[in-house]
Amino acid sequence: MSAEIVPEDRLRDLEVAEEKRADRGRLDHHFELFEAIILSIAAVLAAWTGFQAAKWSGVQANSYSQAGASRVESTRASTRAGQETTVDVIAFTQWLQAAEAEGLLTRQADPNAVYVPDPNVLSGFLYERFRPEFKPAVDAWIATRPRTNASAPPTPFAMPEYKVAAAAEAARLEQRAEEQSAAARQANQRSDNYVLMTIVFATVLFFAGISSKMDTFRARTLLLGVGTTLLVGAVIVVLTFPKEV
Repeated sequence: MSAEIVPEDRLRDLEVAEEKRADRGRLDHHFELFEAIILSIAAVLAAWTGFQAAKWSGVQANSYSQAGASRVESTRASTRAGQETTVDVIAFTQWLQAAEAEGLLTRQADPNAVYVPDPNVLSGFLYERFRPEFKPAVDAWIATRPRTNASAPPTPFAMPEYKVAAAAEAARLEQRAEEQSAAARQANQRSDNYVLMTIVFATVLFFAGISSKMDTFRARTLLLGVGTTLLVGAVIVVLTFPKEV
């Protein structure tokens, strides 16, 4: 059986084809390696941004819960402040009637007079039962000589000394509730940002995955280029986000 003689031109064509197949094989290997790297990075980052989105959603829920609790406490403190103010008004009205009947305010018109409650008379009895934080306002109001001083405040409730601790507490709790609500809204925005980045990384997975199905150099290069650009841009953006652990 004689050996087939291959023409020299045909042999050269076969060598060129073999070299092209080898080059294509090496190129495919490089593409596959790069695609695997892109897929791995995108998959890990997609999982991590999903985790961060869930964590910030938890922060949002906790902050809204705390804000709700603070508002409930603020309402209670505000109600207590209203009750205490009502008690002060009633007590002062009764004291004023007793003091007027006793001529107390007329005697207090003397600039050298100092009010000293007498527990043996009704006004003194009522004064001793004023709430502790109300007494300084009454004392300051009496010191203005309201009986003869036209510029004196009309009641102790107009004095800067009149303070209701429960009202201040209600305002403080309401402010804290607002801050917690703001923190919840901020956490919600951060969670949304991470969800968006998860979608971007999923898009990178799509481009890297579909590029392996392309059979032309230009198509694979284009798809991998788009995927790589998205990946790099998304990583840069994610690095600027706050992290929750």
